Amino acid sequence: GKWHMGVNCKTRHDHCHHPLNHGFDYFYGMPFTLVNECQGTDDPELAKSLQDTYWFYTQMIILAVFTLVIGKLANLFPVKWKIIICLAICGLLHFISWFSSYGFTKYWNCILMRNHDITEQPMNLQKTTSNMLKEAVTFVERNKHRPFLLFVSLLHVHTPLITTEKFRGRSRHGLYGDNVEEMDWMVGRLLDVIDKEGLKNTTFIYFASDHGGFLEAHRGNSQLGGWNGIYKGGKGMGGWEGGIRVPGIVRWPGVLPAGTVIDEPTSLMDIYPTVVQMAGGAVPQDRVVDGHTLLPLLRGTVQHSRHEFLFHYCGVFLHAVHWHQKDSGTVWKAHYASPVFQPEGSGACFRRGICPCFGDGVTHHDPPLLFNLSQDPSEANPLSADTEPLFDAVMRRIRAAVEEHCKTLTPVPQQLSPYNNIWKPWLQPCCGMFPFCWCHEENNKA
Repeated sequence: GKWHMGVNCKTRHDHCHHPLNHGFDYFYGMPFTLVNECQGTDDPELAKSLQDTYWFYTQMIILAVFTLVIGKLANLFPVKWKIIICLAICGLLHFISWFSSYGFTKYWNCILMRNHDITEQPMNLQKTTSNMLKEAVTFVERNKHRPFLLFVSLLHVHTPLITTEKFRGRSRHGLYGDNVEEMDWMVGRLLDVIDKEGLKNTTFIYFASDHGGFLEAHRGNSQLGGWNGIYKGGKGMGGWEGGIRVPGIVRWPGVLPAGTVIDEPTSLMDIYPTVVQMAGGAVPQDRVVDGHTLLPLLRGTVQHSRHEFLFHYCGVFLHAVHWHQKDSGTVWKAHYASPVFQPEGSGACFRRGICPCFGDGVTHHDPPLLFNLSQDPSEANPLSADTEPLFDAVMRRIRAAVEEHCKTLTPVPQQLSPYNNIWKPWLQPCCGMFPFCWCHEENNKA
């Protein structure tokens, strides 16, 4: 399915970010993410602020190049042609990065790979659903006689809402509902294969979402990104519950009691140590691993999650901290920063297309906004020292936890910086002679 971690570091063929370089033995899927341009629609999904940044840099660089050329030709000041040419190339790359979101992305980044080979460029979205399902089913059938880990990251319930004709109009909730129905059918098919192969009682299955609904995704009056119920905010907002609180569904007949509801905070980071324990391995001791095995909680041998604190980031910026107070059972949430909703009070960043992590689109709170999620899960009523007697004590405890947490961190570059997102032709995956990157597995076989 969707890998979303990219492929290359320094050359087109180094595949340093590829799944096969990160512990997986087999890969079929999309190495990048799914964006509207893959469908050929005219509403590019690249963040508006990033597009504006590229366009601003393009104009500034072009202006600088013209100024230097005129100065050079008029002998107003000495400057080497090499510098002018390098600056012009940089401006061209910024221009292409801006322009590609309006057309080129489909041909360059909407690709499918099998292991290290590109099988489709651009991918045929009408066949993607059946291709993904077929690959997952055959993987189970190939490995049914030995232990296996199958990680399926569906392209569904993500814009654009790729839905086959068979499921269009099935739901009362429009195209998004249709897409959910098809995803549900795909998961059902996988469970049927597990059952048919006699693996039901020996297979641990964990189903979850990676974030809440994408509120800014609209087409006209149609909501394309889901709904988050009573919870505030949504995808890409750092800390609001609507973007981070999702359900998890676990199935392991004969081992885990059926029908149990566990109302404890866990994390997708828990999958790793859980799988390691089930496989009889040991989590590495040479680094801080933020996840905890879920098995004691699922089996009922413990009643509380080991996550006393959860730290919620937007990019490299800490936006919120969640404290599950063990002695009282109270759940507190402190927001250090939160996105500025546009329009005000709308609950999302509709004018930007996606909320920023820093800059003028973010409000920093001093003192932090504090909520008691046990009583106010919608985060509607921020507390203060005047309204909450425990305010100062809670903030001191959370501040101490943040200081301890920060000691475990190693600085990393911003993934969404303009440089990291500028188009780099020397890294572009291509199944033909660049820039003519067109291929299709079925056509190649024929």
